[in-house]
Amino acid sequence: MSQAENPEPREPDPKLLELLVCPITHGPLVYDRDAQELISKKAKLAFPIRDGVPIMLEGEARNLTK
Repeated sequence: MSQAENPEPREPDPKLLELLVCPITHGPLVYDRDAQELISKKAKLAFPIRDGVPIMLEGEARNLTK
């Protein structure tokens, strides 16, 4: 099976994840491997990870609602 038929998400560098903080609150982020997102609980935002690269822009983030 080719990669185009079964693409696996690229994992971000673990060292990078340790350094990143929320661009809004400057608080910690939680990595959600299944959703490929970085979660800021304080800001209630989920930042996407595309091709292993975290997109840390507020306009790209998904609002987390209950």
